Amino acid sequence: MPSSTTASQTELKANKVPLAWRDGCSALVIPLNICRKDKNYMPWECGTERHAYEKCQYDDYVRRMKALSKKKIAALQDEE
Repeated sequence: MPSSTTASQTELKANKVPLAWRDGCSALVIPLNICRKDKNYMPWECGTERHAYEKCQYDDYVRRMKALSKKKIAALQDEE
């Protein structure tokens, strides 16, 4: 299910995004990588793009952990 933070396969391929980074936040990694390349990978540059990407990754992690917790609770209730 594509969202506003998911890039299309053609965009990912055109920007040479590695397979490991093609997740729900893939649309945010493209401008981050472009910024990093333009700024010669200076660690103090591209803070805004990096923060947006890391926040998306964290929100995705929290969403997945909540879903897992709900599954575990449902499984425990089914056992009873």
